[in-house]
Amino acid sequence: MKQKTSLKALLEILIISTRLGLTSFGGPVAHLGYFHNEYILRKKWMDEKSYADLVALCQFLPGPASSQVGIGIGVMRAGALGGIVSFIGFTLPSVIALILFAVLLTEFNVTNAGWIQGLKVVAVAVVAHAILGMSTKLAPDLSRKTLALLALIVTLLWQSAFSQVAVILLAGIAGFLLYKNHTDTQESELMVPLSKRFAIICLTLFFGLLILLPILREATALNWIAMFDSFYRSGSLVFGGGHVVLPLLEQEFVPSGWLSEEAFLAGYGAAQAVPGPLFTFAAYLGAVMKGWQGGLIATVAIFLPAFLLIYGTLPFWDSLRRNPKIKGALMGVNAAVIGILLSAFYHPIWTSTILAPVDFAFAAVLFSMLVYWKLPPWMVVLTGAIGGWLIGMV
Repeated sequence: MKQKTSLKALLEILIISTRLGLTSFGGPVAHLGYFHNEYILRKKWMDEKSYADLVALCQFLPGPASSQVGIGIGVMRAGALGGIVSFIGFTLPSVIALILFAVLLTEFNVTNAGWIQGLKVVAVAVVAHAILGMSTKLAPDLSRKTLALLALIVTLLWQSAFSQVAVILLAGIAGFLLYKNHTDTQESELMVPLSKRFAIICLTLFFGLLILLPILREATALNWIAMFDSFYRSGSLVFGGGHVVLPLLEQEFVPSGWLSEEAFLAGYGAAQAVPGPLFTFAAYLGAVMKGWQGGLIATVAIFLPAFLLIYGTLPFWDSLRRNPKIKGALMGVNAAVIGILLSAFYHPIWTSTILAPVDFAFAAVLFSMLVYWKLPPWMVVLTGAIGGWLIGMV
């Protein structure tokens, strides 16, 4: 793929990514489908194998996989600046929508409204649908199903951010051992217009901030630094996309009293109503805690690791991706993601939302709308809000 760095190329990336940011409902798996249709089939900016390799890298890295794929496509189209422009177009629409929702929530105190409960039930249906779809692809054999089960048990019984990190590392080691002879017959050269020196700087900055921010947090006791640290750490340590970041963010902000669990889950439900990456849920949390400025800071903090990691690994990925042992570790990590998803699905989503038989019945209807009737996500969200409002009036 020929790299373009002209203003025309950047404008083209911005227009296309913004259109995707306004229309890409359905979560990270759906986003990858939208990207494939637009960037590969229509625009032909990459070949099929290069796109598959980019997706594989982003699945292996912590952070929002679909956003990282979008950033990577922008990078290979127009360099580092192309990645930033691609990110802005795809992410900004949902950031604005969720900040506005947070302002509405705090100004009018509607956390106990029936439609909010409806959005929380939507979250139950959407996460259940995500687990169902991902499990068939990420844990197809007995070994990976076992890894998923073990990940579920550990993260469910050991509720902390460290449990997820430990599970991911152990699953990577298990995958390395179990699938070290895994081979891929398809080969394709992945051209990346970034230098390895630039990549090393980005990786150094990624790990440096991971170490430095907690130190600054303790030394200064400033709320802004504490919030930036929490969001940056969450964006750095989560594997599996937006649904998996939920328990990390819940652990960071709900027990410490930064916001209530009702407000937390209401925002998570609202995040299903907007297109774009689910990581923009951070914009809502930041806005609830510190106004629109907090929303912007939270967005930068949670997505910054994604930028540093994709910029830092792309120049090395073409050689690493050919190593079967690396692919084996990736297979183990992906299986563990299913267990982490199931743990997050049970707590806090299920335990804080399904409180009565009517909630379960309503969740079953919404789930059926997604899975069996194949209705678009925005319609399911609208039904959830209206249904929750009607149930609340009874």
